[in-house]
Amino acid sequence: MPSSDSLAETDPDVADAITAERTRQESNLNMIASENHLSEAVIEAQGSVLTNKYAEGYPGSRYYGGCEHVDTIETLARDRATELFGADHANVQPHSGTQANMGVYFAILEPGDRILSLDLTHGGHLSHGHHVNFSGQLYEVEQYGVDPETGYVDYDELESMANDFEPALIVSGSSAYPREFDFDRIGEIADDVDAYHLADIAHVTGLVAAGVHANPVDVADFVTGSTHKSIRAGRGGMILTGEEYAEDIDSAIFPGAQGGPLMHNVAGKAVGFGEALQPEFTEYAERTVANAKALADVFIDRGLSLVSDGTDKHLVLVDFSESHPDLTGTDAEGLLDDVGITVNKNTVPGEERSPFVTSGIRVGTPALTTRGIDESTIEEIAHLMVDRLDNPDDETLADEIDAEVDRLADEHPIYDR
Repeated sequence: MPSSDSLAETDPDVADAITAERTRQESNLNMIASENHLSEAVIEAQGSVLTNKYAEGYPGSRYYGGCEHVDTIETLARDRATELFGADHANVQPHSGTQANMGVYFAILEPGDRILSLDLTHGGHLSHGHHVNFSGQLYEVEQYGVDPETGYVDYDELESMANDFEPALIVSGSSAYPREFDFDRIGEIADDVDAYHLADIAHVTGLVAAGVHANPVDVADFVTGSTHKSIRAGRGGMILTGEEYAEDIDSAIFPGAQGGPLMHNVAGKAVGFGEALQPEFTEYAERTVANAKALADVFIDRGLSLVSDGTDKHLVLVDFSESHPDLTGTDAEGLLDDVGITVNKNTVPGEERSPFVTSGIRVGTPALTTRGIDESTIEEIAHLMVDRLDNPDDETLADEIDAEVDRLADEHPIYDR
């Protein structure tokens, strides 16, 4: 029978690494826009005996016996997702947002079909057709961008490109675009060129669920998203669609793109979706956006250039090209990490550096907001960040900032100690 020993007894190396990671999360201020801190209930579900269970198929139609309890869990996850987003159908089995997009592509496209999507350096995502990703290798892809003057998506250019390119699918959504998409306008363009419309809400899933961001469910043929970023559910992805596409989507995920679903992650999704249905989640989402706006205001006041000069949602994109031309995104990431603030380097529109170097950073507020941090504290953190970036060689100042970060992290614990 399986050992009843603790992880520390069975594998102290792994146990030590997990303990160190928990300490890192508790002591650092996480400002990576695609990360969050999940509740202990979600973590408990994901670390459960459900990881032992194969459940190929869907509730009521499995290829394995003994699925009655996982059927209950997956049904809860699907029902809660459809309630949150107002969708007819939800598939909660994708292992990631990328595999959710894969499921949509497999359901409606043939290899060589055309996709029109946002350019990666302008805030798009690898799975929207980048050449190193399967999506750029299987399909013919053209990409629209943002206006170089405003930083906003140029919808007139998008419309012109759609008319010339005649795509089978138009993708809206991003991983580093700080403004809301005009889903209605993109839907109209897609209709005019007889294309499907896929809205990828991976980053703003929680904001959409809470009603503080536009919901594309009624205007897009398909909506995909991650389930562990701003919504704080089990790590993975999901697809929302109407009943007319439900069977095609389900078949594209299983058996088309995946085998057995990760039922422990599906359970985490069910729990996280249940948490998002509570009134306090709306307050969290509203505070996440307010914090991002406060962050943007301080950055602008301190002389940093932001793509689109601000944000509508949970992230800002800092472009050092003008304010700090010698500073790379990699350097900025390292400088901030040295004082306990975690961000990620990011390409910016018109990027001239390698994606492994970049000219910008992406900074988000979901994880800090989960810790109970408010706008006044966000403003304090923003000043600390700019102080560090403006004075990269001042080690005395770095030590002072590090001490302040330690204090703030200690005052806002993630989990009960």
